[in-house]
Amino acid sequence: MRFDSLDAMPPATPLSAAFKALSDEDAARRAAADPDAGVIPPGFWDALPSVAAETKEQITLRLDPEVLRHFRGLGKGYQSRINAVLKSYVRAKENAG
Repeated sequence: MRFDSLDAMPPATPLSAAFKALSDEDAARRAAADPDAGVIPPGFWDALPSVAAETKEQITLRLDPEVLRHFRGLGKGYQSRINAVLKSYVRAKENAG
């Protein structure tokens, strides 16, 4: 499913108290019984090469006051959200042609 903006995305449904109360064994048993749950073979993650995360570069950026108010109004992590929107735009442009 695709959304035109982050604001169009519905909030995630909170986990139920019953789900939070599941033990690790109960969760594993339910996952094993779920036909849609894939099984990760033992050692799968061990065979993958490690990849260093790309570090972010600190810059000075001038934004319109309404844009900054919007993102700050969403709470903590607003800079990460701005970065996510810009990254999404870049990927869309790269995939468009």
